[in-house]
Amino acid sequence: MRIPTNIITGFLGVGKTTVIQHLLACKPSDERWAVLVNEFGEVGIDGNLFSSADNERDVTISQVPGGCMCCTNGLPMQMALNLLLAKAKPHRLLIEPTGLGHPREVLAVLAGKYYRDVLNLQTTLSLVDARKIQDSRYTSNSTYNQQIEIAQVVIASKSDLYGPNDFAALKEFIDAKFGLETKQLYKVQHGAVEPQWLDHVAGEAVQMTLLQQSEHDHHSPLVPIIESPDEGFVTADNEGEGYYSRGWIFNPGWQFCRNALFDLFQGIESERMKGVFITPNGGIGLNKADNVVTELSLESGADSRVEVIASDPGEFDSIEKTLLGCVKERME
Repeated sequence: MRIPTNIITGFLGVGKTTVIQHLLACKPSDERWAVLVNEFGEVGIDGNLFSSADNERDVTISQVPGGCMCCTNGLPMQMALNLLLAKAKPHRLLIEPTGLGHPREVLAVLAGKYYRDVLNLQTTLSLVDARKIQDSRYTSNSTYNQQIEIAQVVIASKSDLYGPNDFAALKEFIDAKFGLETKQLYKVQHGAVEPQWLDHVAGEAVQMTLLQQSEHDHHSPLVPIIESPDEGFVTADNEGEGYYSRGWIFNPGWQFCRNALFDLFQGIESERMKGVFITPNGGIGLNKADNVVTELSLESGADSRVEVIASDPGEFDSIEKTLLGCVKERME
């Protein structure tokens, strides 16, 4: 029996992680689910957030950090996916490509001959923040448009924050560019998508994807997953699509001050910042998007790690200095 499979895509900071966390919370108790997460940054944060969910025992997480996982002819994606399917034997598979990746090519890998008898491609969901629709940095971006193009369901995310004309502007944009009749469009708050939206079978969009392969030129293979350091910390940088990232992974013996971290996140100007940290009072996850910082209580993970994505990398060194000032205790 083929595995129902959904792609959940969307640009940086639009709320993909929140949506997946909501779907995992709604998962039928008698089902095993698997999540394949692809992140632009090198150190991998989202997998740590998902793996701390209450229903962890029925959810298996795999990460492909470091850029678009469909690069180098989809090999990193296929390797990670094959291992994930063998380990989890899931009843459903969710795939979250990086917000700066190439979703059409991810879809093409999944719809290709190799997985045709393994995966049952169902709804592709694309999350869009309607407040951004007047910003040409988004609407002229080929990846942003591709994310909407391949989707059967478009989620107007964070709708509780919209102004009176934002949703109407989004509908007008989709209608003019793709045809509103080709999409199901829903307004959603706090990632609360309806699980039944996953169940529509992907059809024409998949066939068009196979016929219209993106001509994006891929050069760099994805780097191996970076392990926790035996002492101190390690950093890793990435760049692409006009954005830069730097990630830090700290020795597991380092504990951080929660209040100092919160102040740091609030003070940083970036496209995206998220991290998981060990504190004297347990684990926390911090996430900043649209200048809003949210906090999640977690079980203490294997280490502390944080990732910043920005259009200008000039502040990375000062962020590192402030991060080190948030360390409360070091036991190596």
